Amino acid sequence: MPPLNQWGSGGSGGVVEWWGPENDAFTKTMPPLTLLVGDPAHVDVGIVSDRGENGKDAVMSTEYFPSSMRDAPVSFAATPMHTYSLLAPAKINLYLEILGYRPDGYHELAMVMQSIGLADRLTLRPLSTETIRLHCHHPDLTDTSNNLAYRAAQLMATEFQDMFSKYGGVEITLDKRIPIGAGLAGGSTDAAAVLVGIDLLWRLGLTREELQHLGARLGSDVPFCIAGGTSLATGRGEVLSPLTDLADLWIVLAKYRSLHIDTGWAYKTYRQQFGRPYVPHPDRPAGERVRSGALVGAIAHRDHQQLGLHLNNDFERVIFPAHPQVQQLREVMQAQPGVLGAMMSGSGPSVFALVESQSEAIAVQTQVREQLANPDLDLWVTQVMPTGIQIITED
Repeated sequence: MPPLNQWGSGGSGGVVEWWGPENDAFTKTMPPLTLLVGDPAHVDVGIVSDRGENGKDAVMSTEYFPSSMRDAPVSFAATPMHTYSLLAPAKINLYLEILGYRPDGYHELAMVMQSIGLADRLTLRPLSTETIRLHCHHPDLTDTSNNLAYRAAQLMATEFQDMFSKYGGVEITLDKRIPIGAGLAGGSTDAAAVLVGIDLLWRLGLTREELQHLGARLGSDVPFCIAGGTSLATGRGEVLSPLTDLADLWIVLAKYRSLHIDTGWAYKTYRQQFGRPYVPHPDRPAGERVRSGALVGAIAHRDHQQLGLHLNNDFERVIFPAHPQVQQLREVMQAQPGVLGAMMSGSGPSVFALVESQSEAIAVQTQVREQLANPDLDLWVTQVMPTGIQIITED
């Protein structure tokens, strides 16, 4: 057997026999270890503390493995590598105020963001090579290299190059359920899930704040999507102040399938029509600089009636004139019995209605579908969620 770096290995079960540079054989019995053989074969054998000069490479002995795996390069890890599946919830904006534009080219915002149950599902699998792969069967996401989930993996590989080399790359499978271009942070929440998933795969042990700092480099909504729940967001959306979790609220979400609104266009149009320089007042709390106080108070007191009365989205001022069907959708949803309030989310074109029970939500969904009778209109019933990215399986 030709050794690599003057080391060879053979063994079975929990026993591994190693021959060192001086051909002095010794045997150690250790816990099981996953060996990555090519991609993606996994073989459970024993673990040894001496791994050769480069710390991880060896050559499989022909005595203990089938011919297809003989002399194959193997990568050692201290513990088995796992596959993780995560849920990435969408978000809605209960409040969105554009305070003005900033010298850095962004807009100063005040928002109240809420996670909801409509979610994408991402599965992250380890690869033995330094490769990033993204699979998504959605017809509008064929350019995977420009996908935020892919860019999140690239960011982690760049920031943690030693771990990328040690543990290998990642294969990401994206099951897209959040509508695209809908003002629901679908791309941002996918990026957040990849950051969380790679943190687990590579055992980085990053704090939530550290993950959010990385996420802010990908997009303003990514930090919120990592934590989720209910938050006041200021700055360009990355400065978060958690609020009291909402409970017992159901959501009817609606979007015209063929209608997509570019967020950049929405900001540019708003700035042209209503824009003004943002002059910060650092000596005053964010809650006193904006008009979100009444809504934040309603959330703190769990007053659903007041919450519904104080929904606000400045983008409606430019989206409704350009897309009157979105305004009509909001008016129809608002008029339904039991609706606490209805509003467009983000830069649109999704519209949501808040109700207090699942039965009311289903009734609103049915009535809106019947009254508008448009085959292009999709509707969902979901709930508010108290968290962001969730691990659902670990294999």
